[in-house]
Amino acid sequence: MSEYRESGTYTEDPWRIFRIMSEFVDAFEEMSRVGPAVSVFGSARTPKDNRFYGMARKLSGMLARAGFAVITGGGPGIMEAANRGADEAGGKSVGLNIALPHEQMANPYANIRLDFHYFFARKVMFVKYACAFVCFPGGYGTMDEFFESMTLIQTEKVDPFPVVLIGKAFWGKLIGWMENVMQRRHKLISPGDTDLFYMTDSLREAVSIVEEGRALEACRQAEPARHGVRRPSGEGTVVGAPPRSRKSRRRRR
Repeated sequence: MSEYRESGTYTEDPWRIFRIMSEFVDAFEEMSRVGPAVSVFGSARTPKDNRFYGMARKLSGMLARAGFAVITGGGPGIMEAANRGADEAGGKSVGLNIALPHEQMANPYANIRLDFHYFFARKVMFVKYACAFVCFPGGYGTMDEFFESMTLIQTEKVDPFPVVLIGKAFWGKLIGWMENVMQRRHKLISPGDTDLFYMTDSLREAVSIVEEGRALEACRQAEPARHGVRRPSGEGTVVGAPPRSRKSRRRRR
């Protein structure tokens, strides 16, 4: 059997489930003990002398002192700054590292570290164990996390949670394009869809928004019926109904 698994053919695919399972089991076991947390995203290319590095470091220290764990992708740049700030403040500093072809270097400031082979398993941990997202300027990876959070909230696959964009000068034109092109010109999103996140330059405001989100989540847990909380699935999203075709709807009428 091993010769088939090592051959690179499709016959090895069913065996991948064991590797996937091991990543989820190890991560669920470790992350379930983290407590309330905030996932912080941003570019791995941000140098230490960049102002956003300093802001991410400072913000994460503020979040740690407010009782939040800080979760990052575990790499350099903004991720390092966020892990560093949380660790220096005596908080839980979580690094979810990913194996990449060019070997991402893990930063030394994560006092809780997990390594992933699969992006999708890692992304589940960012969502399932965080009560808020904070996005600093970044590239494709940061955009991926931001728009994934918008997709989950817009489709109501998760209960709404705070998503904070730091840096109005960086994010402003993107948000303007979303409002003017996506929404007004092409009507591909609804007017309220650009109200699903916050944009600010104030770290104090960002912490306040995150704390409000934690308070709302506590209310949801205490009074789920009043706040319309839906049954969560194992990966932390809301259980949905299977899709029905138009034909099936007509038959039921």
